Amino acid sequence: MNPTTEVKIRGYHLDFYGHVNNARYLEFLEEARWDLFENHFDLERWKAKQLGFFVVRIAINYRRPASLGDVLSIATHISHFGKKSAVFTQRIFRTADEELIADADITFTLADLKTGRAVPIEGELKEAFTPFCRDDGCESVR
Repeated sequence: MNPTTEVKIRGYHLDFYGHVNNARYLEFLEEARWDLFENHFDLERWKAKQLGFFVVRIAINYRRPASLGDVLSIATHISHFGKKSAVFTQRIFRTADEELIADADITFTLADLKTGRAVPIEGELKEAFTPFCRDDGCESVR
């Protein structure tokens, strides 16, 4: 399953040069991750288990500018699992011409909210994320 989220570019997304400000792309990526969580996870269940989701690294590539009125589609999938972290790979496309606008790898951990320490992504936790691997699967890294 590779969920997508659409965002229409509005005037307040633009910078002085008339294209989307680089910081806005981080917001679009976060919006897509929230969309995934709200529609595919039981957030209250995770909260009751005292587990929190924390972004620890973002690596983003800006490929093409987006402009007023463009509709962007953000595809999100899990690309890697580590012992205590995993990576969401997200790609932003302009829907009109399917041009790649930006792509990013977002490394995250799940942490115990009482201790603040990362927990292993295994068992039930890994099973919850596995459906969001690409069709060719997720790479496991150490």
